[in-house]
Amino acid sequence: MIFISETEYELTAIRAQGAGGQNVNKVSSAIHLRFDIYASSLSDWLKERLLHLKDNRINAEGVLVLKAQQYRTQEANKRDAVKRLHEIVNAANQAKPTRYATRPSWSANKRRLESKTQRGHIKQLRGKIAAE
Repeated sequence: MIFISETEYELTAIRAQGAGGQNVNKVSSAIHLRFDIYASSLSDWLKERLLHLKDNRINAEGVLVLKAQQYRTQEANKRDAVKRLHEIVNAANQAKPTRYATRPSWSANKRRLESKTQRGHIKQLRGKIAAE
């Protein structure tokens, strides 16, 4: 489990999208979290793993941007953004299990070929009947 210190990411309060009633234009309850992957204290291996993720939240400069606006309070959205950052980093830290090539069993192959033969026979019966 990797913990990221508060000095490595930047939190900015912004106005949340969507319906909000009278407070929608006054209260900045949503949070933008910006985490610079290149400038972080993570290992080089983990930085490469994060940068090669197919994630739209990582921009061309190597900055991970998270927007948290699920909750009504700024504090809850801050906790949510930091929690999501830790989840992303820890998921990238997990090594994928090695895949082993497998082959279908003899009986599975036989069943597949028999079903193909059966299907072909059904289709052959759909043809026109020859007149004698």
